[in-house]
Amino acid sequence: MTLSLSRIRAVNAVASGGSYAAAARALKISQPAVARHVKDLEAEFGVRLFDRKNGVLSPTPLCNELCDVAERMAEAERAATRLLTRHNTLLNGRLKIGLGNSMPGMALIAQFLKRHPGIEIAVETGSHERITRAVLTREVDIGVLPDVPADGRFRRALLARQNVVAIVHPDSPLSREAAVTCERLMAEPLIFRTRGSSTQRVVDKAFRSAGFEPSPLLTLDTRDAVYEAVVNGLGVGFMWRFGTGRTDVVHRVPVSDMQRQYEEVVFSLGDERSMLFDVFFSAVESFRTEADVILEH
Repeated sequence: MTLSLSRIRAVNAVASGGSYAAAARALKISQPAVARHVKDLEAEFGVRLFDRKNGVLSPTPLCNELCDVAERMAEAERAATRLLTRHNTLLNGRLKIGLGNSMPGMALIAQFLKRHPGIEIAVETGSHERITRAVLTREVDIGVLPDVPADGRFRRALLARQNVVAIVHPDSPLSREAAVTCERLMAEPLIFRTRGSSTQRVVDKAFRSAGFEPSPLLTLDTRDAVYEAVVNGLGVGFMWRFGTGRTDVVHRVPVSDMQRQYEEVVFSLGDERSMLFDVFFSAVESFRTEADVILEH
């Protein structure tokens, strides 16, 4: 005896539509094919599934029980489809990531793509204020920033801890110092970031706490612009310790007044739940166990 899914679907469609013609339209097969499925099933098992009354096929009690089974089978099919669809999304999905610092976020993305090469990643960079707003407005899926305030709207995971350092040209006398103070830096031309920068918030706080109100030589709106200004010998800039993977033409110098460690976190809106988001957040856990090696390289 053969109980195929196509036969059960045909019986269920006839019971729902009241006729072979209605079932054929619903299943997008011919009317004779529907009738054959039903009659073959009745003949093979020696049962009656429908009574004909006034030209309408009415399901018997046995047919109603069979239709209940058919619905459970259909739900199982839908569940299987959802499972496979989620798997396909994981293999071929897309994420838009907002970075305040190129590092350590870029290192995290590189590690993630090695394990999930089918995922398409789009990266947007910007100030702390810009990336936070982009997450809140869903312009980006996930943000990676230092010093993100506690916010019940966010799902978050710790990526690394870091502090702000001074960056100087290799020819600067400061490049040979083990550490400098805000007082010492007041004698240097300073390069600051614009408002909205998490780096600048830390720098402003450190100078105020030390009793100084510096007037910068330049105020620039991107980390890369600060880096290039330092490379060209214009003065002393500041960035997060792991703010860039570039170490070619600047020296990082610790600032004794800026030793506080801030958390760099990966965060998204808490209602953004999918397998792809879950896998990315899991990658953060894996990254953190290797962060010292990856970031210090």
